[in-house]
Amino acid sequence: MTKKMNVESFNLDHTKVVAPYIRLAGTTTGANGDVIHKYDIRFCQPNKDHMPMEGLHSIEHLMAENIRNHHSTVVDISPMGCQTGFYLSVINHDNYDEILEVLEKTLNDVLEATEVPACNEVQCGWAANHSLEGAKEIARKMLSKKAEWHVVFAE
Repeated sequence: MTKKMNVESFNLDHTKVVAPYIRLAGTTTGANGDVIHKYDIRFCQPNKDHMPMEGLHSIEHLMAENIRNHHSTVVDISPMGCQTGFYLSVINHDNYDEILEVLEKTLNDVLEATEVPACNEVQCGWAANHSLEGAKEIARKMLSKKAEWHVVFAE
């Protein structure tokens, strides 16, 4: 048996999931009762595929900027180091179906974008590492599988 880890995703059997999917990865309740919901937004099948870095970097900028136009409870959206997905954290909001709608709207924003926000040396730590077309390809691929987003494990 594998040792239980402190990080929730390290306890997830990555050989049994079927990407793309969106799953609630966990909740944390703060001292004042606020609840953070963390979602695992998996774009690529772990250990089989990954998002190319330039596209991932650009879709990160686009989603981080645009998702807040669709929902006021977003705390953060951050890429996974394995380049297979993102984590989305929201505060005091537990409506899974609404999260799916927000992500769909945000990915459609990516498809409509004409530039990557904050893609310059003043606002970005690696401004030369971007691809708007790469971000759009990632968004198209994820949106094409929208009907499968709720399925995490193979049956």
